[in-house]
Formats: sequence, structure tokens, C-alpha cells
Amino acid sequence: MAIPTGYSRAQIALHWITAALVAAQLVLHDPIEWAFDKSVETGAFVFTAGGIAHLASGTLVLGLVMWRLILRNERGAPAAPAGEPDWAKRVSRIAHLAFYALLLALPITGAATWGVLSETGGDVHETLSNVLFALILAHVGAVLVHQFVWKTGLIRRMVAPEDDG
Repeated sequence: MAIPTGYSRAQIALHWITAALVAAQLVLHDPIEWAFDKSVETGAFVFTAGGIAHLASGTLVLGLVMWRLILRNERGAPAAPAGEPDWAKRVSRIAHLAFYALLLALPITGAATWGVLSETGGDVHETLSNVLFALILAHVGAVLVHQFVWKTGLIRRMVAPEDDG
């Protein structure tokens, strides 16, 4: 398979939709935490609109990430830009693997935690969430370094599709 020079429209759309849903998860944290705590306290599931939205958007993230992985497997991803140091290429590969692992693990741990009302599961889910948000900050920082320090034009990949694939 030839290495693409950019991402497809579908890959770009899925990236930004996933990013928006992950941002929504931050906003919906308090309602799901309240419903979870109340459910643990009473032993009966308590649902709120915000909690249901958190559960639904987490499920949607899981589906979209699986779709992203299928597209990445079928189409591939562009090579690192010229001018990126070798150490940064290695870190980028690790970061992308970590993103996919976390974006798969979080909906699964969230659903399992909710399903059995496990406080330990909730702690694991929250820890993974914190790791994801730290990784997001590092990702945004790396994009800014690419754009303004190394001047690789990397950001174009996520705003201008290569084709309609």
C-alpha cells in the first residue's frame, strides 16, 4: 500500500468529531459523577440527562474510534513530515498508540464501572481520563511546535483533505 501524503475527508471528520465528543465528556463529567455516586449510595441506578449524554457520547466515541482504526488500517496514515527529529517521530508513534488505547479503554471502563457500580472501576476510569487529557495537552503542544518552531505545516493534514477516500 502506498503511503498517503495526507488524511482523507473521512479521517479528518472523524478526528474532529471525536475531539468534540471528548470535550463534551469533560463538560458532562459532573452529571455522570453525581448520578454514579447517587447510584452507589442507593444501590439503584440513577439517571440524569447529563449522565445519559455522557454515556451516549462515550459509546459514540468507541464506535468512531473503531471506524478510525479501520480507515487507518485500510488507507494508512501519512509519514512524519520532513524536518521532524527522529526522537519526535518515535514519541508521535507512541502517543498515537496511547490515544487509540485510551479512546477504546475509556468507554469500556466507563460502561463496566456503571454496569456494576464499582468505585474501584470509577477510580480507574478517572485516572485514564486524566492521562487522556494530559496526552491531549501534549498533542496540542506538539502541533504548535510543528507549526511555529519546526514550520512543517503539519496542521494542514487535519484541515485539508488529500482526497475523498
